[in-house]
Amino acid sequence: MNSEEKIIQELQAKFSFLEGKAKLARARRIFIEVSLRDLFEVLTFLNKELKFEQLCTITGLDEGPFFGVMYHLAQNTGGVVLNVKIQVQREKPEINSVIGIYPGAEIYERELVDLLGFKVEGLPQGIRYPLPDDWPAGQYPLRKDWKEEKQ
Repeated sequence: MNSEEKIIQELQAKFSFLEGKAKLARARRIFIEVSLRDLFEVLTFLNKELKFEQLCTITGLDEGPFFGVMYHLAQNTGGVVLNVKIQVQREKPEINSVIGIYPGAEIYERELVDLLGFKVEGLPQGIRYPLPDDWPAGQYPLRKDWKEEKQ
């Protein structure tokens, strides 16, 4: 059994709701989708028990009626990247910050706020990123329905 299959087995043993839902896309690349409700428990297990201690990035996706948020995690050894995806309602794109688990998440969560209009509970006050301070409020350029307002 390779390390990816072992990781999938451990995840499914711990979280029965992941049975059949973890996908090995190719060597060293695993994808799972979890509910927003289960996200923190899964991320904590991945970080503490399976040693996925690096948050590489967070990707926000406009998927029409939903927004997707994908957390890309890496182990310090082995080169396995595990992608954890959640979906949130487009009408109320709210998530909790994961900086308690992954302190480096702050910059990526700011991108979700600026570019897609997320509300990230627990994200410390700070500067905007990556958009400039004078960017128009309510304008989220990574939303598929966004239209640039002409000045």
